[in-house]
Amino acid sequence: MTAPATVKLPRLVLFVLAAAYIVAGLFGRDPWKTDDVLSLATMISALRGDGAGWLVPHIGALDLPQDGPLVSWVGALFIYVLGPWLGEISAARFANVLWFSLTMTSIWYGTYLLGRRTEAQPLPLPFGGEPTVKDYGRLLADTATLLWLATIGILQRLHETSVVPANVAFQALVFYSLARMLDKPKMGASCLAIALAGCFLTRAWPGVIPVLLAVLFALHPRSGLWPRRQWVVGALALAIVLILFWWVPTQRLHPTWFTAWGHWNASNFGVPDYETALRPLRDLPWFLWPIWPLACLAIWQWRRWVTAPHIWVPLAVVLGVLFTLPVLTNSGEPEYMLFAAPLAVLAAFALPTMRRGVINTLDWFALMCFSVTILCVWGGWAALHFKVPKQISLNIARLTTGYEPHIAWWSVLAAVVATLCWVSLVVWRLRSNPTVLWRGSMLCASGVTITWVLLVLLWMPAVDYVRSYRPMSAEIKQVLTTLSNTPGQIACLRSQGVGLGPQASLYVFDDIQITYDTQCPFVLQQTTRKKLAEGLAGYSDNASVLWLGSRGADRFDRYRLLRVPVK
Repeated sequence: MTAPATVKLPRLVLFVLAAAYIVAGLFGRDPWKTDDVLSLATMISALRGDGAGWLVPHIGALDLPQDGPLVSWVGALFIYVLGPWLGEISAARFANVLWFSLTMTSIWYGTYLLGRRTEAQPLPLPFGGEPTVKDYGRLLADTATLLWLATIGILQRLHETSVVPANVAFQALVFYSLARMLDKPKMGASCLAIALAGCFLTRAWPGVIPVLLAVLFALHPRSGLWPRRQWVVGALALAIVLILFWWVPTQRLHPTWFTAWGHWNASNFGVPDYETALRPLRDLPWFLWPIWPLACLAIWQWRRWVTAPHIWVPLAVVLGVLFTLPVLTNSGEPEYMLFAAPLAVLAAFALPTMRRGVINTLDWFALMCFSVTILCVWGGWAALHFKVPKQISLNIARLTTGYEPHIAWWSVLAAVVATLCWVSLVVWRLRSNPTVLWRGSMLCASGVTITWVLLVLLWMPAVDYVRSYRPMSAEIKQVLTTLSNTPGQIACLRSQGVGLGPQASLYVFDDIQITYDTQCPFVLQQTTRKKLAEGLAGYSDNASVLWLGSRGADRFDRYRLLRVPVK
């Protein structure tokens, strides 16, 4: 390792890249997936409700006994402060910026602390010229952060207004805390207590079990943290105290909610079925690309020093998640997200051990792969607006039935600028042939970010049309307003077979709350187009259909607003 290989990555470049990564796709769209809109609905309920929503998550009058209240608290505060200027949805998404910043900061500083340790330093050169400890630690920290940004599977989830980004942030804070505890145990223990309490108050037991296991693994007798074990015990005690500030009043004031919340936590743990148990083997290789091969290489290359802190601390965090998967009844992307940060750190420590030819392979992979993806994004945009190529255009039209394409030239110009940024990166790599070790991770992170920016600029209106419940909610509100006996208010509404996602969307967009009053004559039913065609979606012989519709270009689900006789 020579000093030129550790030339500092400009801070402005890293900040601009991170800002483009998180801001693109976060604002200017409606909430889509169930997790996205559920958490947003609990944030709004905390402000619109009678105060109970601040202690336990609610969606209007509907209890939501799952996860924890911390994300609702933070989002509601952002809505309270910024909502009058930006609107509730946009204001709530500033919480994502907070979680993203906490994650990046924890990864960077945690890796920097481990990279400066004696065990991680490269061998000194016979005639000098090796990097300084500070430069080497900064190189590893930059590389780990860039590799985390380059991880393909985490991209969409980080832009959801859900508990997942917050859980990732507090897990990364656990990693930083363990690294910090090696040299400043008091500060590390304080951060660890906050991180453990944050994991629990974010995603309850499914969120805190992986990090608790990680802490136990980190306390291996041969690890550097073993002499700090008393500080870890103190951090656990402090975390329990912080959790009890929410646990005790919730159990006393909302016993029904608390009991249901306990059942939800218990339902997450058990022996998974055969298909669920094998699902990670199928999903994780693509979800964690390209960091998992590099992380495996790091473990192999450092196998004789595996208990050294710079390897053992991130590996312990990985093992905490890995040993949690077999006891979860339905593991998925929220759990996969927790692998990304510690694997990115391990991957960073693999780069100094790799031959130049292998590192160049990473560069060329990034150049070819993301050049193709950028071309595909532009090709899909051309097919949507200009019907060329024809077959792709037909496929897109089938998925966006009813959508009328329109070109916003400002977004096209911005997309051209983003594409030119990628071209300049390609030219920089081919012409200057840089020797800096962060070049491959920089190309990967830039490729992912620019592709995402192009998708947002060129495809967002069509995707928002397909996935948003806003038009459907407006239609239902209009019908309920005409049915109401009180001017300016909407009629009551029950539901039959309607999922949590649509219910939360109705509440977020138009403050439509689902009631459980059996005397309410209006029922919103969720069914399918196939059942309607076969006559199998009947609710009652005397029910009359007041409205029939769906979300955007949904090809399967259908919703009916019915009037049913009541006793």
